[in-house]
Amino acid sequence: MSDRRDGPAAGDVVGDGGVHAYSWEWSEVGGPRARSRLPWFGIFLLVFGGLLLLEKGIPALATAGSLLFLAVGLAFLVSWLANRGVGSLYLGSIITALAAPDLLSAFGVNAGSGVGTLCLGIAFLFIALVRAASGNGYGWQAGLGLLLSVIGASSVAIPGFGDLLWPLVLVVLGVLLLVRSTAGAKPARR
Repeated sequence: MSDRRDGPAAGDVVGDGGVHAYSWEWSEVGGPRARSRLPWFGIFLLVFGGLLLLEKGIPALATAGSLLFLAVGLAFLVSWLANRGVGSLYLGSIITALAAPDLLSAFGVNAGSGVGTLCLGIAFLFIALVRAASGNGYGWQAGLGLLLSVIGASSVAIPGFGDLLWPLVLVVLGVLLLVRSTAGAKPARR
């Protein structure tokens, strides 16, 4: 058995004398040729076909915006469950949240203009909970999720309430943050 390789591995020092070259790569755990354990197209076909079959049993789904959009989001979530890829978690949660208002509308739930914001808030709160459960803390996702959930829930609960109030609150918060950051900065001395 030989320890000989055809070429240098990632991170090996290559060169002679005082010249050294380092190799940097973006790759998944398991090396550059590592592949997902599940075929993406197979996941998508399974979810999309299941949704089309479900549409036959529940006619209200026929009026849902795009089952294709929902299928893509759910396929990313299935991939996240299988592979635990962070990108799949974010894409699956956000795409599914964007498809949810049409799905609710198909079932006769008319929650108003804030339902999309509420769904996105719930998606970010879900991401924050997954982060916390894996020991990474809640992160900025919890703050954004809470803010979007409160804005969306208030718009759903009191129609018209958030149309003017929440944009004003956001503008005031932005101004306060800018004033606070510039107040702490000291002028440069010459």
